[in-house]
Amino acid sequence: MRAGPMTIEFNNVQKSFVRMETGRPRQFVALSPVTFTIESGEFFSVIGPSGCGKSTLLNVLAGLERPDGGSVTVNGKPVTAPGPDRAVVFQEPGLMPWMTVCANVEYGLKLAGIAKPERKERAMHFLRMVHLSRYADAMPHQLSGGMRQRVSIARGLALQPGVLLMDEPFSALDSQTREVLHDELQSIWQATKTTILFITHNLSEAVMLSDRVMIMTAAPGRIKTILKVPFEYPRSAESEELGAYTAQLHAQIREEVNLVAARELDPEWHPEAPPKAGSNLVREGEGI
Repeated sequence: MRAGPMTIEFNNVQKSFVRMETGRPRQFVALSPVTFTIESGEFFSVIGPSGCGKSTLLNVLAGLERPDGGSVTVNGKPVTAPGPDRAVVFQEPGLMPWMTVCANVEYGLKLAGIAKPERKERAMHFLRMVHLSRYADAMPHQLSGGMRQRVSIARGLALQPGVLLMDEPFSALDSQTREVLHDELQSIWQATKTTILFITHNLSEAVMLSDRVMIMTAAPGRIKTILKVPFEYPRSAESEELGAYTAQLHAQIREEVNLVAARELDPEWHPEAPPKAGSNLVREGEGI
């Protein structure tokens, strides 16, 4: 039975790790307390410099990590472990090479105790949705990188989750393949109404796909701003308005990336002057 789209709430979530620096353990704060809500059926992207806690947010929501403080709830229920209401699509497809495409999509359903006829029917339904039904009997090594990632998306969707978590799923793909998958993901999301949390480093990708974009600061990760993307769906990569909006958004990201570079690069490094931010960004609570 399909889970309906779900509302997600982060309430003062914080997380630290211990890592080695110059041979000594040091506590690293990945997330300062963050509080925000993802509405039911929303496509919500998180973007920020490396090390700002983007993937940590996703892992906490997935139940793969526990926060040091605060809480995450899905439809009011605290997240304490992984669950079938939340499916994850990672950067690497993670397909099992000894299984066919269809068997890979069926695998999670098999673990969930779904009967074989229903597993096959559901797997084929979602393979058709990602336009790969003709490859159901192929092996993963026979597919391109973009096709393997489509199988990974189909595998997640086959569980019919209320929440789909995507951690930079297209970052390893060439730009042409990425654009095709952007179009397909828009169509899939509008057809399923699944709540999506999407992690990315790609500004154009975030603007193309999202209802709202959350920009995070350099570590320790905090919320810099949450922007509502003021364009109707479906969106096109060729849109001049979309390109101009992305350029404005770039100034906010560049500031945080420069902070990370200043910490990690040689002392004589200095950032170039960033472009001025535009005045027509639609912030939380404004615009449409």
